[in-house]
This record gives sequence, structure tokens and C-alpha cells, in this order.
Amino acid sequence: MVDPAKRDDYVAVCVEAVEQARRAPGCLDFPVSADAVDPGRVNVFERWESAETLAAFRGAGPSGELMAEIRSASVVEYDVSGSRSLT
Repeated sequence: MVDPAKRDDYVAVCVEAVEQARRAPGCLDFPVSADAVDPGRVNVFERWESAETLAAFRGAGPSGELMAEIRSASVVEYDVSGSRSLT
């Protein structure tokens, strides 16, 4: 959650972090997006090949400036044993 008046600016500033993550070894997906309903909500989704590739990237998290804009956060890790395309 960020200040609703600053949300779009926050998402725009995250472009560099998204590009950095997507170049990182093991990153399968890493979007940062504005929520369609809640004006203060930013959604971050990360998908990595393994816990090890995530841990290797983790030291490159948000800058102090980006962290200062975050009002609250909820982080949940899911273990997925498999997937299949529905298209």
C-alpha cells in the first residue's frame, strides 16, 4: 500500500527494478502493477525457478527511497509443485 496520490508515480519508478529482476538468473516473471480497484494498492508478483535464485536476487530489493513510500505490505510465499497452460 502506498499513498493513493503517489501510486502511479511509484509504479513508474519501479520500472527499473522490474527490468533488473527480469534480467536476473532464475526470474520467470516479475510484474509491478497498480490495482484496478484500490487506488493505494500496488501488486507485486514474483515467480522464480527456485528458492535459491530468489535468494540470490533478494539482496537487490527496493531502494530506501522506494521503501519509504510503502505504507504497509503483505508478503506471502507459495510453493507450487506444477503447472499447466489452459490456453
